Amino acid sequence: MKMMSLKTKQSQLSLRDRPRAFALGLLFVFLSLLSAYSAAHQQKMAVTRILFNANTGNIEIMHRFFIHDAEHAAGVVFGESQNLMESDASRELFSNYVMNRFAVTAEDSLGKSNELSLNYVGAEIDGQFLWVYQEAEQLDDVKALSVVNVALRDVWPDQVNLVNVEKEGQILSMSFSDSIESLRVEL
Repeated sequence: MKMMSLKTKQSQLSLRDRPRAFALGLLFVFLSLLSAYSAAHQQKMAVTRILFNANTGNIEIMHRFFIHDAEHAAGVVFGESQNLMESDASRELFSNYVMNRFAVTAEDSLGKSNELSLNYVGAEIDGQFLWVYQEAEQLDDVKALSVVNVALRDVWPDQVNLVNVEKEGQILSMSFSDSIESLRVEL
């Protein structure tokens, strides 16, 4: 009988400690997520989306940078700090920097290559991100793209630039890291 009462008391203690254990578990999960976010941000990553827009007939390009990274890089590249949050001129200057480090060549089914003429559409701040927009007229019979993306790589050699190409519901990804400056993807 004494053993049963001991087990009953242990069960009562664990019931009483459950809210505390739950709170500690939530704290652990929160700190893990915060740590993962911080590590990802310190990794220096930008994402570009290349979208074949069937509605407009254009190829739309959207570059996304952490605003903090973009401002820091702009200060290094241009030799003085840039306030990308507040200044249209600074955003345009940074956008020109990005456009000079990004190119797309389309290849048709016969293997003929054409470098796309990318037009600047604009830039905007959205939360913690700076977006730079470009577009080009869509060519017929595009079967592959070759992409050059070296934005921010001259500032941080460990910068990773991810490019997602979206066409007809298919998404293909390319990751520019280390010394990779150009990649090709078949559509």
